[in-house]
Amino acid sequence: MDTGGSSGLAKSAAVKLSEMGERTKQFGNAMKAPDHQRRIILVIVCVALLLDNMLYMVIVPIIPDYLADLELEQAEHVHVVIHPNSSINSTMSSAQAKSNRDNLDVQIGVLFASKAILQLLVNPLSGTFIDRVGYDIPLLIGLTVMFFSTCIFAFAENYATLFFARSLQGLGSAFADTSGIAMIADKYTEESERSKALGIALAFISFGSLVAPPFGGILYEFAGKRVPFIVLAVVCLIDGILLLTVIKPFSNRTRDNMPVGTPIYKLMVDPYIAVVAGALTVCNIPLAFLEPTIANWMESTMHSTKWEMGLCWLPAFFPHVLGVYMTVKLASKYPNLQWFYGALGMVIIGASSCTVPACKTFGQLIAPLCGICFGIALVDTALLPTLAFLVDVRHVSVYGSVYALADISYSVAYAMGPIVAGNIVHNYGFVQLNLGMGLVNVLYAPALLLLRNVCQMKPSYSERDNLLVDDDEPEGLYDTMKMEERTGKKKGYSSAGNCLPVVMVDENGGFDPFRAQTRASSEESFGPEYS
Repeated sequence: MDTGGSSGLAKSAAVKLSEMGERTKQFGNAMKAPDHQRRIILVIVCVALLLDNMLYMVIVPIIPDYLADLELEQAEHVHVVIHPNSSINSTMSSAQAKSNRDNLDVQIGVLFASKAILQLLVNPLSGTFIDRVGYDIPLLIGLTVMFFSTCIFAFAENYATLFFARSLQGLGSAFADTSGIAMIADKYTEESERSKALGIALAFISFGSLVAPPFGGILYEFAGKRVPFIVLAVVCLIDGILLLTVIKPFSNRTRDNMPVGTPIYKLMVDPYIAVVAGALTVCNIPLAFLEPTIANWMESTMHSTKWEMGLCWLPAFFPHVLGVYMTVKLASKYPNLQWFYGALGMVIIGASSCTVPACKTFGQLIAPLCGICFGIALVDTALLPTLAFLVDVRHVSVYGSVYALADISYSVAYAMGPIVAGNIVHNYGFVQLNLGMGLVNVLYAPALLLLRNVCQMKPSYSERDNLLVDDDEPEGLYDTMKMEERTGKKKGYSSAGNCLPVVMVDENGGFDPFRAQTRASSEESFGPEYS
């Protein structure tokens, strides 16, 4: 009787194990589906971008106070060593205090800028590396470097170590940011899907930038300097483990067959890409220049409290998300007006920047800051997908270098911000700084008119429709491999739908609409043998 009961329990356990194995197998198969993989990749990349921007901004409420405490401790230590039994000069003179304050401001500015400066220097190399090896391994490298640098920053107790850790974060960001955005562009090949996915990524970037100061300030106030960075390091570790588990970057790689992307120096001299890169730099200058200067201005002009200075950017998150949502929706309905959305965003940024100095209260200040972030959302959401499209139609569809160029554009603004903005405010004033930034944005907006004809090609000249119509809808990097194979065999491709009858390839491996149209006209007049 006992044997029969044991046998029944064994059978029941075996059935349950079999069911669990079947469910695990079904889950594994579901995870391998392209749609599920793309969503998981989007989540991993968005978390990486969130972390990077939180690491950039979380030090805003922490470092000035922490460095001031370090400076005070060092000054007291020096005084005790020099005058151990004397009470003379027990307090610093006003001139010495002012000198120390100026020195502290320089240290803070250099520490803030070090991440963006190293990111700016490394990006050309990281873009080329990403083009050579793919997107997942550089993303893993970036997350690993960010994890270790954040741990070092958490336990650093002197300025040199803080500077080293902050610079190391820039190295990790150069790999993580560029490979993450490029991976999204590679996996989402349709223009509407790509715009939506990049819009989601931009929302995470905005959330990270705007929520980091209050997050860091609150944890620093109640738990100390280390806790905010330890929390971010743990999230970074989890994201890296998820990347290793789901994407498995070291298995089934075919790096030898990967197409060679266009070198970054060639992308930089492409006039269309240069205009987009310039717009990304100019539109981010107000945000990059105001972040290190607005707190002192608020304290001196409207006598703001610490919490007001820490929370002034937080309400701007909501118009930023609204701007992303509106641009994605408008781009899906009117894709030929991407240039207009970007130009409109720059005008809004310019007008909002000019009105910042006129604000007299905290409530009044919220409106122009929201306008700046709303305009940045329009520009970024419209132009980041345009970069991928320009690479598709004018170069080779490998996105590492072009998004390294975009990251360089951001880094230029944020590297200059902490250093240049303070000097401008000191020499000319806060009002002149804002008027200059607003004027630059408004004057640059007409340059986006250069993109109006390129953007009008989007509904008709889809690279995927033209180059892969005869295949089984391959996804991502495989598309570019197939394109290179077919480009080597023939110069023209059959069309589908409302595309041109034949697509011609220029000397850069890109799409040449003029040659295609000329050939199409010849075939209509004389037949294909004369084209």
